[in-house]
Amino acid sequence: TAKDKCPVCGMFVSKYPDWTAAILFKDGSRVFLDGAKDMFKYLLDLKRYDPAKKAADVEAISVKDYYRLSWINARRAWYVLGSDVFGPMGRELIPLEKEADAKEFMKDHKGTQIIRFPDVTMEVIKTLD
Repeated sequence: TAKDKCPVCGMFVSKYPDWTAAILFKDGSRVFLDGAKDMFKYLLDLKRYDPAKKAADVEAISVKDYYRLSWINARRAWYVLGSDVFGPMGRELIPLEKEADAKEFMKDHKGTQIIRFPDVTMEVIKTLD
C-alpha cells in the first residue's frame, strides 16, 4: 500500500513498484522492500531489522524480474552486479528469472558478474553501497 515503508531505508515502497521485493513469513506477516539490495540487507541482518523474526520464519521471498516486471522466486533468480542500471537506492542487484536474460542484461548494461541467491553475502552488498 502507499503506507508500506522499506524497513531498511525507510522509503515508501509504492513509489518504486518495478523494484519491489517482498518477504512472506509463516505467520502471514509480510515485509516489502524497495529493491533486491535492501531485501538482502534485511535477510542477512534479520536480528537488526526485526529481532522477533528468524530465518526459519521465512515462508517465501519474491523480487520483480527486471524485464518482465513480474514477481519471481528470489531464491531461484539470477542477479547481475555492477551494471549501469540504478535502482531507488543507487547501485542494485538486478534480478532476472532466466539465466539467458541475465547474460543478455549483463552484456547490454555493462554488468560485471552474475550470482545466485546463496552467493549474496554482506560483502557483496557492501560493494553496492
